[in-house]
Amino acid sequence: MKFDTPAATNPIDRLKVVGQPHDRIDGKLKTTGKAPYAYERHDVAPDAAYGCILGAAIAKGRIDRIDTSAARRAPGVLAVVTYENAGKLGKAKAITARLLAGPEVQHFDQAVAVVVAETFEQARSAARLIRVDYTKAKGRYDLAAAKASAVKPKDDFSPADTATGDFAKGFARAPVRLDQTYTTPDQCHAMMEPHATIAAWTGDKLTLWTSNQMIDWAVRDMSETLLIPKENIHVMSPYIGGGFGGKLWVRSDAVMAALGSRAIGGRPVKVALARPQVFNNTTHRPATIQRIRIGADRDGKILAIGHESWSGDLPGGGPETAANQTRLLYGGKDRMTAHRLAVLDLPEGNAMRAPGEAPGMLALEIAMDELAERLKLDPVELRIRNDVQFDPEAGPERPFSHRNLVGCLRIGAERFGWDRRNPTPGQVRDGRWLVGMGMAAAFRNNLTMKSAARVGVDARGVVTVATDMTDIGTGSYTIIAQTAAEMMGVPIDKVVVLLGDSSFPVSAGSGGQWGGNSSTSGVYAACVKLREAVALKAGLDPATAVFENGKVKQSRKSLSLARIAGPSGLSAEDSIEFGDLGEKFAQSTFGAHFAEVGVDADTGEIRVRRMSGAFAAGRILNPKSARSQVIGAMTMGVGAALMEEAVIDPGFGYFVNHDMAEYQVPVHADIPHQDVFFLDEVDDKSSPMKAKGVGELGICGVGAAVANAVYNACGVRIRDYPLTLDKVLKGMAAA
Repeated sequence: MKFDTPAATNPIDRLKVVGQPHDRIDGKLKTTGKAPYAYERHDVAPDAAYGCILGAAIAKGRIDRIDTSAARRAPGVLAVVTYENAGKLGKAKAITARLLAGPEVQHFDQAVAVVVAETFEQARSAARLIRVDYTKAKGRYDLAAAKASAVKPKDDFSPADTATGDFAKGFARAPVRLDQTYTTPDQCHAMMEPHATIAAWTGDKLTLWTSNQMIDWAVRDMSETLLIPKENIHVMSPYIGGGFGGKLWVRSDAVMAALGSRAIGGRPVKVALARPQVFNNTTHRPATIQRIRIGADRDGKILAIGHESWSGDLPGGGPETAANQTRLLYGGKDRMTAHRLAVLDLPEGNAMRAPGEAPGMLALEIAMDELAERLKLDPVELRIRNDVQFDPEAGPERPFSHRNLVGCLRIGAERFGWDRRNPTPGQVRDGRWLVGMGMAAAFRNNLTMKSAARVGVDARGVVTVATDMTDIGTGSYTIIAQTAAEMMGVPIDKVVVLLGDSSFPVSAGSGGQWGGNSSTSGVYAACVKLREAVALKAGLDPATAVFENGKVKQSRKSLSLARIAGPSGLSAEDSIEFGDLGEKFAQSTFGAHFAEVGVDADTGEIRVRRMSGAFAAGRILNPKSARSQVIGAMTMGVGAALMEEAVIDPGFGYFVNHDMAEYQVPVHADIPHQDVFFLDEVDDKSSPMKAKGVGELGICGVGAAVANAVYNACGVRIRDYPLTLDKVLKGMAAA
């Protein structure tokens, strides 16, 4: 099915199942421990051996010699695989770092060897016996030091630079000007389930049970790495304990498990990364340095806006596109954005929840708060005055498909009680606490991806959906079941959903906030085709047949789905392909974050007291799971504001705080009640579901809302994330 014209009225619009707050159909399995995650598939690999990865002890240089003799003689050891005996390997084009080092080492903890043994303890013990001699090279680990050597990156997913009008002249002429620099640190995904894989060979065919967000990409990456045909690779990932972008591409657990299994004749091998390896062996969100310049008239109308961002990655990597949202969020005639990329010898920088917008909004929305203060204008009002209903870089010829940022700002402010805010910093106290309010806009672009599914109905009237879509805790199982139930006119408990298997039709996968909207649209397309087959077999007109209550009706004729399907059943397969509506119309999601914080007047301790957010993201397919997604995203945003920072050892080039004891993330005590509100909205230009993504929108801007609230509380403006006690105390002392 080609989606190239706005969606008309369709069966989804009945909203009998879609749009309702259904419980997660996989919830009981996950909360009772019955959902088998990748490392736990004892049913498929009861005789599995165990692999333990040894990582590089240097960040940059060469391996001169590997002595594995002692490891090979250790009790229980079945094989030791290094680059010297792994066979010829390729490099997956989508992955910057090689997943097996040798002889060159690209980053600290890059996989050097995998030891395979009868037990995990034997494998881990033997890995410590491997002796590796290195020649260490000087590495680059400091973004600020490397900034001067940064270059314009390739125009891959979006242009590196954009320009409209004459920014330099427009900014110089503006009566009110802001020119500030903001920094965000390296951050790590820290998902609950570490990267894990079971690999097994049958002849020349490889099977992987792994934790991966994008099944088809995993097949491609393994094919390019192992140099075997894609049809010889079977990947399964039905349950995933979090990803946040860190599992978009296969990592060393999958590759080393496959190499280890091949080395012992195909017997299954289990490999899970230890928590420190998740931080240093996989990917992370790169640090940024962002300069923002905004020129406005005295009424608060933006005349010129410029956003430059610097980030770093390994050679061949890409930038953190932190200026992307500035291209679309606010008006202004003279505009400029630019990304620059420095070479750093740190672990690979790559996608982490809302790449680009998440760190970009941390900077932009403080800048807007600072501009509002200079103008003596309410921060909500400033944003309303600069709302624009078309792509400000392209002009009125490219309007937004649906944009209600103003509605989010007004409703969010009303629900939060923004009118009670004292605009003068440091004026509100509650005992020893200085209390402040802050806000920020939320923005995330709406992306769509081709997605396919197979849908069938059997003689019991049960509808089964099969697609390689994944569920990373987002509720994919449930919204896909809701879509099929709505389209086929059956209760949700009559729908079976099968996910995460490369033998199923290729879906959009989970990433970029495109998963829910795209995958359900693919299911919609398959259901349209199945409805046609059912109606024609029943002798009905597909255009007017009504599917409800497990039956197909037309005029006075009514037949059950089960009867029409018969003993052989019926099935159909189709995909959704998105046309050029995304080029004709800017498609984005919007919101507004509000936060109240307390800052201890003596210690500088920050406590978030309450939070609220209003969001416009198309049709909400399941309000319960969407709310959970936003609550999680807002929580992650608090972490970005107050505590998350992967600290780099400047001598050894690795993240020092590489575990959950020292890499701080919010816990229950850090997070108060969160009020989440979705505006009633449909977007007929986004998809036949008239939905958009929502899972990443919730993180975009929330950290800036917290930072702005801290300023309102105590008068300390911090432009260097995270907002730690030392920075608050320094600012309070200076004041």
